[in-house]
Amino acid sequence: MAAGKEIRGKIKSVENTKKITKAMEMVAASKMRKAQDRMRSARPYAEKVRQITGNLSKANPEYTHPFMEKNEASTAGFVVVTTDKGLCGGLNTNVLRAFTNELKALQAKGASAQVVAIGNKGFGFMNRIGAKVVSSVTGLGDTPHLEKLIGPVKVLLDAYTEGKINSVHLVYTRFINTMKQEAVVQQLLPLSVDELQDGAGGRDWDYIYEPDAPAVIDELLVRYVEALVYQAVAENMASEQSARMVAMKAATDNAGNVINELKLVYNKTRQAGITKELSEIVAGAAAV
Repeated sequence: MAAGKEIRGKIKSVENTKKITKAMEMVAASKMRKAQDRMRSARPYAEKVRQITGNLSKANPEYTHPFMEKNEASTAGFVVVTTDKGLCGGLNTNVLRAFTNELKALQAKGASAQVVAIGNKGFGFMNRIGAKVVSSVTGLGDTPHLEKLIGPVKVLLDAYTEGKINSVHLVYTRFINTMKQEAVVQQLLPLSVDELQDGAGGRDWDYIYEPDAPAVIDELLVRYVEALVYQAVAENMASEQSARMVAMKAATDNAGNVINELKLVYNKTRQAGITKELSEIVAGAAAV
């Protein structure tokens, strides 16, 4: 029964794996609810900042912020948002594939790219492909903190203001529902006046600025970009937990199927051994 003993060992191993994946599924489900609540609570702020920014862009057309001006540089900037941990299905693969497609399109035009990597998986991928990583942040945990994101992202914002890069793109996973997440490449800079005014509504606004219009608009546009980045990280974290829950549920179900198949093989092997022993006993009795 050496074969039977070996099969029992495999069954025990798969059962232990099933316990682990089941526990990870339950943890991810708990974290998913908190991440979704955090993501949804951040959306009103991002939307309100966008409305105010659109209103200000219409109210003071004589002043143009550097974020709204196009640069002629041959380098693009990317903020790539991934996870710190794996075991979340194809979430990171889809985001990194979207970034790779954009990078290939740039290289085909003779342009280059600078990358801000948010998340350990993206940071490792950028180092493997030899991308120019100007800053990175890892170990965000389960809760995104804006103060950790401002520094790395500001590197690209300053580079755009100085005219060193011609655009800044945000690559992340947008949360649609628990079963579906979508990799998105969104242009951050230059800001489109039409896009801002889409959120401003049809009314004309007039403001009294203190101390002056450039100071207020400069600060607000920086806050607007930071709000977009924070919202992207919050969406990515909600997508991560949803994808991990689904992946661990699939792994748990697959482990159950493997256990059933191994038990069937074990029972067949055991039955074959019993039949063989009975045949030997009958043959021995007949010979006597």
